Amino acid sequence: MDDIVKRPASLKARIRADIESRILSGEWLPGHRIPFEHELMEQYGCARMTVSGALASLAEAGFIERRRRAGSFVRRPPARSAVLEIPDIKAEVLGRGEVYGYELLASQTRKATLSDRKRLHVQAGATVLALAARHHAAGQPFAYEDRVIPLDAVPEAREVDFGVEPPGTWLLRHVPWQEAENIISARSADADIAAQLSIEEGTACLVIDRTTWRGKRTLTSVRLWHPGESQRLVARFTP
Repeated sequence: MDDIVKRPASLKARIRADIESRILSGEWLPGHRIPFEHELMEQYGCARMTVSGALASLAEAGFIERRRRAGSFVRRPPARSAVLEIPDIKAEVLGRGEVYGYELLASQTRKATLSDRKRLHVQAGATVLALAARHHAAGQPFAYEDRVIPLDAVPEAREVDFGVEPPGTWLLRHVPWQEAENIISARSADADIAAQLSIEEGTACLVIDRTTWRGKRTLTSVRLWHPGESQRLVARFTP
């Protein structure tokens, strides 16, 4: 079988792929207006139903938003709601319609340092798993993660390959928590953080220090550094 005949993609799929490619490449940034339906009909030589179906598919996937009478626009990334919840970075990036990437940079099982003991409220001699990782969105650094897990509280973490599964994703799926604290601040990136996030030293970053507990036992403490220009926090409350 030297020749394999591939069925050509439908025109609807081609229109969607063309628009999606321009969004993911950064050619069309958030807020950019997609050509009107009649403009796409003329460009692709097709019926309105074909164009409308392609745009509906993009809207359902979260790439664009359709506004009555105004047209369709590249969707702005959802605002982070990390104030009142524990988001899964992998799910968050995928939910934005972007390709997710993950790197485990360091993993060390060690006796708790003084810094670890302050973060986890554990006794001297406690054993912890220290992890450093980097998360990517659409090929760009999205977050740098510095995490410690007390192994007396989460012993099963010893057996997990965090080179494959992000620690935050695994913890949310396998380790029930009862209480969490988020401390949110703005900080300037030092040389090490700047290198990890591919930004200039001194760039403003959004930093989230999160600790979770079950009863009186600390389950994990993580510090997440995000490039500040791509982040915003929104919290909506009722009395």
